[in-house]
Amino acid sequence: MYRISALLALTAILATSSVPALAQPGISAALLDSYRNTARQEEPGFRDFSAQRGETFFHAKNGDMSCASCHTDSPKGAGKHAKTGKVIEALAPVANAQRLTDPAKVEKWFKRNCKDVLQRACTAREKGDFVTWLISVK
Repeated sequence: MYRISALLALTAILATSSVPALAQPGISAALLDSYRNTARQEEPGFRDFSAQRGETFFHAKNGDMSCASCHTDSPKGAGKHAKTGKVIEALAPVANAQRLTDPAKVEKWFKRNCKDVLQRACTAREKGDFVTWLISVK
């Protein structure tokens, strides 16, 4: 009886608490749905996002630069801006509960970083692949 009461109490606490990690999947899902809809318009043959493509995208070099140039090889670690030296918090939601919680911020950083690294805007597929990969990092 005690175990059941303790389990019910824990469940109630978790259900009513405001834990960013628990809210994460819903926000990430909405973000991915938005990218998925746009990707279907951009690429008629688009099927779905790939965590593997997202990881490849993260490490791919464009000249001297890649996402990993500032964010390090692990999205779970803090990085440092290549020019300013400013500390960059971890990218992976598992290491930084605030990541991917604000779609406007996600878009702001994609716009800025894609331009810096790729000298162009990222496609919806690239964004979706990247977010899919970040969510998969454990």
